Amino acid sequence: MFEVEFLNSDIFRWIILPLLIFAARVVDVSLGTIRIVFVSKGKKTLAPIFGFIEVIIWLLAISQIIRNLDNVICYIAYGGGFAMGTFVGLLIEERLALGTLLIRVITRMNARDLIASLRTQHYGVTSIPAMGPEGDVNVIYSVIRREDLKKVIDIIKRFNPNAFYSIEDVKFVSEGIFPLKQPASRWYLQSALRWWRKGK
Repeated sequence: MFEVEFLNSDIFRWIILPLLIFAARVVDVSLGTIRIVFVSKGKKTLAPIFGFIEVIIWLLAISQIIRNLDNVICYIAYGGGFAMGTFVGLLIEERLALGTLLIRVITRMNARDLIASLRTQHYGVTSIPAMGPEGDVNVIYSVIRREDLKKVIDIIKRFNPNAFYSIEDVKFVSEGIFPLKQPASRWYLQSALRWWRKGK
């Protein structure tokens, strides 16, 4: 009896229910954003699982909207949850650092030291002499893991702060030279620490 009265109360209808809808939308849109990333990266197992959970949560949220068509606060909560979920999903995707990238560097300086440093760190490097608008340049290509992007950019800036570089997503790589991955337990520990530090 008490539960029925509580569900029909103004507190539940105008405060708790909109908050639940907001939270559900944040979760399902975050999952949807990550699912799209998984699809683009070819993660054939994870993408359907995330899609299934996403749709179930969405159905629960939209069913409450339909039952409370006269509750404007629910509409606002639904839209706000969608916006916040998109933001949260992008943050999660950024911190997961999934996938492979192609980084292209164009520099007028002698690139010998930069190439040597990248190769010392076990990155595959291809260097091509080219002609730029102001003279000879070196074009350097390297396919890297996304999680290594900051490290590679730091190396580039250390040897040539004015170098031009561009970054592109790579969906599939057949072969490549990459730094050896750390053991799984150590990788998860460092990922957790990196997540915690970014959250500061």
